[in-house]
Amino acid sequence: MHTRMETPKAPRVAALLTCFNRREKTLSALGSIFSQQHAIPRELTVILVDDGSTDGTTEAVASAYPAVHILRGDGSLFWNGGMRVAFAEAMRSDFDYYLWLNDDTSLFPGALDRLLASAHALARQGKTAIVTGSTCDPIHGGRTYGGIRRQLTWRGLQLLPVMPLSDSLQPCDTMNGNCTLIPRVIAGIVGNLDAAFRHSIGDFDYGFRARSAGFELYVAPGYVGTCARNSARGTWRDQTAPLAARWRNLVSPKGLPFKEWLIYTRRHCGPLWPLYTLSPYLKTLLGVGLRASGYKATVRPKPSEASRESA
Repeated sequence: MHTRMETPKAPRVAALLTCFNRREKTLSALGSIFSQQHAIPRELTVILVDDGSTDGTTEAVASAYPAVHILRGDGSLFWNGGMRVAFAEAMRSDFDYYLWLNDDTSLFPGALDRLLASAHALARQGKTAIVTGSTCDPIHGGRTYGGIRRQLTWRGLQLLPVMPLSDSLQPCDTMNGNCTLIPRVIAGIVGNLDAAFRHSIGDFDYGFRARSAGFELYVAPGYVGTCARNSARGTWRDQTAPLAARWRNLVSPKGLPFKEWLIYTRRHCGPLWPLYTLSPYLKTLLGVGLRASGYKATVRPKPSEASRESA
């Protein structure tokens, strides 16, 4: 007697994005997800939070990609807040996977297949893990965002970028949220991005919380797409700007607001977290002071300190 083999059910994937006044970049990111190859069957749903764009983003997306589920914000969400709204909406439908995607990330044709294949390979090993994709600069090709390895030293928490290998997965401790695949089980236990953060830091915090919950994180093989690294110009890291402007940018939602940074460092930066908490504020003051005295201070921001544009 022969038993009929059932075809495995195609996983349901929710791609989550948030945007603000970057119409062309948002359309490009959406185009790259909708044009993905389908070597691995899946059902794809795209949820976009438009945080009050005034450049016609919502209308352009609705016209070009009517299948996208668009949610509206009032301009106060920023990246972490917008992604929280998209994530919460998606989790109500209990998808198999949740794909975080920045609206300035353009995926290569086989990116989603690569992420899913990596997750399936890990599942065959009995591992339920977050899989993050690495992005490269569209011009010079160097790594810009992806997996991060944590190293505790006498100076506190050091965050080191993990370079992707061409043909194998690599473990990491946390990740940038530019292109990250999260299985349903992990989302169900770790939950949403933390509301304590408005813009940046939330993705790193999520990866560390997943590790604390007993899950593993891996960097997918190769690069999954392009995403230019944000310039320091006009941010708190811009040493050509006056001290008042740098300080104002540092404590703004797109910088490192003290309360948010304090929560992050207390959770993840080891026993010397008080010193690490003060580090970016002292570096900002010191950098400007040295420049004014005729010395040029070189402050190399760690990945966790880099602010992103509002997605």
